[in-house]
Amino acid sequence: MVAVNEARLVRMAEREVAKSLLEAERAAQAVKAAELVAQAQRDAEHLEALAAAEKAERQAALEAEQKAERDARYAARKAAKKVRRRGY
Repeated sequence: MVAVNEARLVRMAEREVAKSLLEAERAAQAVKAAELVAQAQRDAEHLEALAAAEKAERQAALEAEQKAERDARYAARKAAKKVRRRGY
């Protein structure tokens, strides 16, 4: 009877050890998953920043182009007015 009880206690202890190992493995996987999520978030933020910078650069280029066109139209109007005033 004592041997049966000791065998039962050994099996219970083995199950507890296996359970602890499984919990430790799951905790390690959770840590790894959290690190991957954090890395993905940093990557996403970096890509967002790059996209915002590219958008700002395109906007600045567009504004510069529009200003150049506006300045050219103004200069053409001014030249036409000067021609009309002088008569040639």
